[in-house]
Amino acid sequence: MHKSYQPQSCYICPLCAASLQLNQSAKSYVCENNHQFDLAKEGYLNLLPVQFKHSAEPGDNKQMIQARREFLEAGYYEPLAKAVSMMIDANHPNHLLDLGCGEGYYSRKIETYCSNPMMLHGVDIAKFAVAAAAKKQPNARFIVASANRLPYADRYFDFVLRVFAPSNDDELKRILKPSGLLLTATPGPRHLWQLKQFIYAEVKEHALENELPQGFERINTQRISYKITPAPEQRIALLQMTPFAWRADQRVQQAIKDAEELEIETDFVLTLAVKLKS
Repeated sequence: MHKSYQPQSCYICPLCAASLQLNQSAKSYVCENNHQFDLAKEGYLNLLPVQFKHSAEPGDNKQMIQARREFLEAGYYEPLAKAVSMMIDANHPNHLLDLGCGEGYYSRKIETYCSNPMMLHGVDIAKFAVAAAAKKQPNARFIVASANRLPYADRYFDFVLRVFAPSNDDELKRILKPSGLLLTATPGPRHLWQLKQFIYAEVKEHALENELPQGFERINTQRISYKITPAPEQRIALLQMTPFAWRADQRVQQAIKDAEELEIETDFVLTLAVKLKS
């Protein structure tokens, strides 16, 4: 059985941290302790053991994923996706991880816009999202896993992308090579200002500069701001993509839907940082 393995896998076993090797004939990954993880028919790998789950299906549900996909596919965040891709392409990564990849929107845009070849990886805790991503982008490698327990080999990636996604600082440092790059997209000061006005009595601006994980140094910042006019249903999809959605009750959501020609500001901050050599 071992002869069919491919050496130097990027994955480690989520149960024992031994290297996971691909068994081509069985379409599964196995470690030396015989923990086995099968490739799903869509092509992704589930490396989130049941004992590490906090719920039956962690992450976004199918309905939320579908709404977000429809909003993103309508092109409202295309300028952000293009700016992300250009910044990545300028740095020629070999192995890139889309952390919190969701249904793979930014991964697909990177493949579209980047001229330099690279191996694209995506990870998310939501199985439905990862399945959708893998189905649409067979050239990339998607897994289900937690950002707090990334089942990747040490220092495997030279670039990590994090768009509005939570992460674990220690895990980021572990999986990035020395002098590896981290690109984060965070809300700018006036991001979705008009949506917030429906929810908060007083709307406050975000800080322009986000805090970097310890052990990283900022090397470039880019701010992208423009206005969008989404349709009523897409406004709600956009709302559901935000952390303040839970504050919007049915009355607020109806008011957002009913607003005439609602123009909404988008405001993003891209921060490129380098992992410092320890």
